Amino acid sequence: MFKALVLEQSDSHAPKVSIQQVDEAQLPEGDVRVTVDYSSLNFKDGLAITGKGKIVRSWPMVPGIDFVGSVEQSEDPRYQVGDKVVLTGWGVGEGHWGGMAEKAQVKGDWLVPLTDGMSEAQSMMVGTAGLTAMLCVLALQEGDVTPESGTVLVTGASGGVGSVAVTLLAKLGYQVAALTGRVEQNAELLKELGASEVVDRATLSEPGRPLDKQRWAGAVDTVGGDILANILAQTNYGGTVAACGLAASFKLPSTVMPFILRNVRLQGVDSVSCPRERRIEAWKQLQALLPESYYQSACKEVSLDEVAEQAEAITQGQVTGRVIIKP
Repeated sequence: MFKALVLEQSDSHAPKVSIQQVDEAQLPEGDVRVTVDYSSLNFKDGLAITGKGKIVRSWPMVPGIDFVGSVEQSEDPRYQVGDKVVLTGWGVGEGHWGGMAEKAQVKGDWLVPLTDGMSEAQSMMVGTAGLTAMLCVLALQEGDVTPESGTVLVTGASGGVGSVAVTLLAKLGYQVAALTGRVEQNAELLKELGASEVVDRATLSEPGRPLDKQRWAGAVDTVGGDILANILAQTNYGGTVAACGLAASFKLPSTVMPFILRNVRLQGVDSVSCPRERRIEAWKQLQALLPESYYQSACKEVSLDEVAEQAEAITQGQVTGRVIIKP
């Protein structure tokens, strides 16, 4: 038996959330069984636990799209008992039991080795959010956005993806503008992470013009909607915008004008099905770039008992940085 946070279907839009003792025989199919050290709370997890998004595809479900732990059993020759492994994405916590439990069983193809020099807790302080942020930074670099190109805007900068993106870009020498809806609460932290400027979300939240004054060499956008449309309208000639989220909206009320008249590139970034080798490279970059101060200032640890409360908070935009979960 092992302890797990379990979501069960209910008559209301929100699932029934409980902590249960679960028999190992109920674990889903998979060729690697892992003893979970930590999971983490992502926005998608918050939507699943609160029922505010149609995330869960089968019931009952153990949420948690990330986890790190030790291999307990393995039929995959790449992994031996005792190996430290990390999982992010692949539909785990949606259609396959996830990491908010003491044990998980998954396909070996979904795992990567824990990067040398990174602790188990640190890997979840990074998690899907940090991996996505790193992939966005790589997209900007591949789009020829350099520190000399100008200021890079990061939206949702107080959240998981945004806070890591701000940290990484600053570490690489970029001038970073951090967009947040909670300027008074988070300006000091964002500047500690490396932002040179903090921008109020309200300045970009309303419908704007197809083309606007050029302000940004590039951007990491986690929210979509009018904010993304306005960013595209304000991106410098030849700039790149890496879009990885839709916390505000999946719609894009824009035109082709930024792409045609200013040669702007909109690069989608996916971390769910990202190929294994690119994941491994991104994790190596994260280990090399993230300073110790990031782990100290932008993360907190909670128990399974506290997850439901934190899930509600993250969907309300009230969580700053990363939340890791000790099962």
